[in-house]
Amino acid sequence: MKNRWNDAEAQAFLESPLELRAYTSRLLGQEEDLVLHGGGNTSVKKMELGIFGGEAEILYVKGSGWDLKTIKAEGFSACRLNYLKKLAALENLDDVTMMRELKKSQLDPSAPAPSVEALLHALIPFKVVDHTHADAVVALSNTPKGEALIKSIYGEKILVLPYTMPGFILSKQVFEATQGIDWDSLEGIILLHHGVFTFSDNAKVAYDKMIELVTKAEDYLSKEGALAAPVKTSAGVFSSIALAKLRKIASDKFKRPMIASFKGNETLVGFSQNKLLDKIATQGCLTPDHVIQTKRIPFILDSEEDDFGKALDQYEENYKKYFKKHGSESLTCLDTAPRFGFVKNCGLVAFAPNLKRNKIIVDIVEHTAKAIQWSEHLGGWRALPAQDIFDLEYWELEQAKLKKGGNPPEFEGKIALVTGAASGIGRATVESLLESGAVVAALDINPKVKEVFSDSKAVLPIVCDLTNREAIQLALDHTVQNFGGLDIVVSNAGSFPKSARLSELSDDDFDRSLQINLSSHQKLLRESSAFLKEGVDPSFIIVGSKNVAAPGPGAGAYSAAKAGLNQLARIAALELGEYGIRVNSVHPNAVFDTGIWNDEVLEARAKNYKMSVEEYKKNNVLKTIITSSHVADLIKNLCGATFLKTTGAQIPIDGGNERVI
Repeated sequence: MKNRWNDAEAQAFLESPLELRAYTSRLLGQEEDLVLHGGGNTSVKKMELGIFGGEAEILYVKGSGWDLKTIKAEGFSACRLNYLKKLAALENLDDVTMMRELKKSQLDPSAPAPSVEALLHALIPFKVVDHTHADAVVALSNTPKGEALIKSIYGEKILVLPYTMPGFILSKQVFEATQGIDWDSLEGIILLHHGVFTFSDNAKVAYDKMIELVTKAEDYLSKEGALAAPVKTSAGVFSSIALAKLRKIASDKFKRPMIASFKGNETLVGFSQNKLLDKIATQGCLTPDHVIQTKRIPFILDSEEDDFGKALDQYEENYKKYFKKHGSESLTCLDTAPRFGFVKNCGLVAFAPNLKRNKIIVDIVEHTAKAIQWSEHLGGWRALPAQDIFDLEYWELEQAKLKKGGNPPEFEGKIALVTGAASGIGRATVESLLESGAVVAALDINPKVKEVFSDSKAVLPIVCDLTNREAIQLALDHTVQNFGGLDIVVSNAGSFPKSARLSELSDDDFDRSLQINLSSHQKLLRESSAFLKEGVDPSFIIVGSKNVAAPGPGAGAYSAAKAGLNQLARIAALELGEYGIRVNSVHPNAVFDTGIWNDEVLEARAKNYKMSVEEYKKNNVLKTIITSSHVADLIKNLCGATFLKTTGAQIPIDGGNERVI
């Protein structure tokens, strides 16, 4: 384990114990083998002057919602240490009451809630406390002789304690186990199946101790040959359509759409090829804290030829039995959808309601897969009993969160694809869907699309020529491999040819308009329909034009293509309805913030109608201006619950055009 302390960096924080505490916390957070996605916690104790004078000792402990990887001074919650010590001395205290009392101990009620381990940090009589879930140490403890193995590696300088629930119970365990102990003789505490604590009056020393203890575990694993990567043969295939089908079934059991991802890196493929996969992958979590994200166990498929419905039905039945066996009438059963599974010889499939949580699951499972293989090398992987993991999964603090949980964004878990996404209506549609929680594949022939959405992890920008069938197929495959399926397609890309009367219209210009404004949409519809059939409330939106109902002279190439596109949409609604796919059209007009309407064109058109530019922009029944965002919001609404029972519709968004009306 690399020691990341840097004297030059640390120099800037030496005058402030809290800033130094934040610095060493970030050092810990940079090591995924120590903490993952908000795991672990740290603290520092310091004397502060009260508002009425006099000094009091304050515990600054990591606040809820902060990640050690990025934590700053404001990420620590300041609590009155004496108050915490009195709480820790109580005989009994349920965790909900404990969290309420922790809130009372805070100097600033608006600060983040203190870590659930705040009482434990308060009990340890040193200024600085570090706590991690080090993979190597937990892997050692998750073996049949884990406790003896750890004691043989660390000797008497480490206090080894059996696993117990986090919160007040754990604090009480440490309180009782350390009565009369010489704390100066200890270098740390290891909680079996949970993690490591180190402590000191010096932030650097506490950090150094953590790195030293974890390095000892890694050195032992290395000496025993456990760290060698599993031998990986060539991986099997798990296709995009298989992933979409599996994601649909999981979403049905989750009762909300989920993001799915397939990962086939060396670690995960090697693990999926283990002959004991069915046994070792279904014992439980690396550490019980992970169950909140991953559930206790995965499902396992032999290949993409398996009956996915049957496999997930069996998972659901087993989960209900698990709840019935370990739960009680006072608990609310969580959803029965899995969070991950292994496809033998292929890799990992992960499900979550959003991208952030999907990444968390993938990272946790990858680290778990490595640790399981280390444990197996040392005599066998042995997770905690199911009851212990259940107790954490159904912890009263987690149940309380369920009761307080708000509604997710309308499109959370939904997967959309928008064409012509680099500008205008397409770009506005991507942004509108993002605001409502969707993830979006943004397609455009213009490479600028990659720059436009470079800052958003929820957008997959793809340069794509939509007149090319193979390019569309690759884009769809890329989308599904990244997000897991497809629920929404907004077929928006098009071009407005130069004005020409039919008698002067060239074959090339007419054919080009048909190719872009009609045929490309047909290609996208055809290639995406297989994925939409596996989507959640699937919807295909075609962006048409006012010219369908009210064409104008000089726009024959454009109007004819858009009229054909309108007829294509109507037929698609008839043909795809049996699969639950809704096909609707929007017909914008005079959307002046798109690429075709520059100042020169606007002035020329306004002059032609003997109007000012502002008058021309409002040349409709409502005397209003229509923007790309207005069209985008209509498209988003058509994809949502309001229009769940609508297909084959054609909706103008033009402020009211007299010729259309």
